[in-house]
Amino acid sequence: MKRRHIVIAVALAGLLSGCTSVFTGGVGTSQLGDRTADRVPAGADPGDSVIGLREHPKIVATYGGVYNHRSAEIMLARMAGKLLVAAEQPNQSLTVTILDSPEVNAFALPGGYIYVTRGILALASDEAELAAVLSHEIAHLTLRHARERSNRERTSKIVDRVISGILGADPDTDQSLARSKLSLAAFSQSQELAADRRGVLVAGAAGYDPHAAARFLSQMGRFAAFTEGNESGDDFLSSHPSTPSRIEEAVKSARQLGAPGIGANERERYQRAIDGIAFGPNPNNGTIVGQQFIYPALKFTFSVPQSYQLSNGAASVVAVAESGTALRFDSAEVPSDLPLETYLRSGWVAGLNDDSVRTGQKNGVERVIATATTEKWFFRIAAVRYEGQVYRFIFAAERDSKAFRQEFEATIDSFRKVRASDLNQIQNFEIDIVTAKSGQRAGDLSRLMAGVKRRDDLFLILNGLYPGDPLVAGQGYKIIRKDK
Repeated sequence: MKRRHIVIAVALAGLLSGCTSVFTGGVGTSQLGDRTADRVPAGADPGDSVIGLREHPKIVATYGGVYNHRSAEIMLARMAGKLLVAAEQPNQSLTVTILDSPEVNAFALPGGYIYVTRGILALASDEAELAAVLSHEIAHLTLRHARERSNRERTSKIVDRVISGILGADPDTDQSLARSKLSLAAFSQSQELAADRRGVLVAGAAGYDPHAAARFLSQMGRFAAFTEGNESGDDFLSSHPSTPSRIEEAVKSARQLGAPGIGANERERYQRAIDGIAFGPNPNNGTIVGQQFIYPALKFTFSVPQSYQLSNGAASVVAVAESGTALRFDSAEVPSDLPLETYLRSGWVAGLNDDSVRTGQKNGVERVIATATTEKWFFRIAAVRYEGQVYRFIFAAERDSKAFRQEFEATIDSFRKVRASDLNQIQNFEIDIVTAKSGQRAGDLSRLMAGVKRRDDLFLILNGLYPGDPLVAGQGYKIIRKDK
């Protein structure tokens, strides 16, 4: 969860993520600046560069901010320049951005904006696989898919009214709605296949292994299955559907250039570039330790009952109980001089039970609680004001019960300022490259991944291995280690 104005809205699917590198003919790098797009009159058709400039800061803010990793940025700059030449677009301006997100994703916007997450950098095994991703997104740009998608998004005003449950949304400030609108503008299946075909040919023309595209699609499918139920769902496969037939098409395109084994992979050079990159959620955006959610940057924490499973998404924290009841925790922009009770009664809660509203304090934190009833759901709601920011707990169940009330009360009562003991529980992880010795097996290296769940499976996936595959002595392999 990131600190922004967040409203409960339908997440139709995630799209965009981002380290900024700018290429104009030659190759250079830059960071996100303060430039803004020119205002476009109502009804006018903005140019690609205007669309990119306008949306770029929003995307960076929504998806965790820019992630700085110098060696990876240099690699991306070099690779993107090479791929542009292969695509016969040497004068194309291109901005490639790494976002501080663990999601495995990559996207394109009009105006030459491409986004990759640190999550996708951690998963790829070599430059050829990353080249497959970059060339796919470059193909979307050169084939004008990003512009077509932007046009659909611009005309989809109805999304501004899409909400879930009982809450309303401000489409100009709400990040959940921003993601929903972007997802409506997702590339079509035919566009994805066209970008696949073009991307494979471009990567091959740049000297990379063209079969890496099919290999990495399979790799992402394995990782998605591994993380199922633990992530927010905003990954590459949600916006770039991966099917066996699509992988087969990628193989066919690659075979036009030659049999497997052609082209460069540059595994060692890739590993040097991503060594030390952060892995997993950024604790500064909140982290989960057992039943506890801790937000170090904003200095608060709360816990949920044992029957709930916590998940930290980009726009909110969600917890689902075994009974089917659910919790959503998010934040809202509320004027500091507006009483919480007035805010709660201001109309954003449909079905509010007026006589249920109660104000009070707990752990030195001001709060207001209430219930709401709709046709199919019973809600228990709390808004708390902590260090000037308002946060919201929304519990939903098919019907009210004593247990439901107790779960709600226990959770909101646990909201408090973080302590040193809370912060000491947080663990940061990063990619570390280790060299296999003669006679070592996968399990020998996965045992180095202390504190990582299902480490044996994760080691295999991160390194493109399958059970029983031997390690090559002297070759580097990715492991996950605690950040020192």
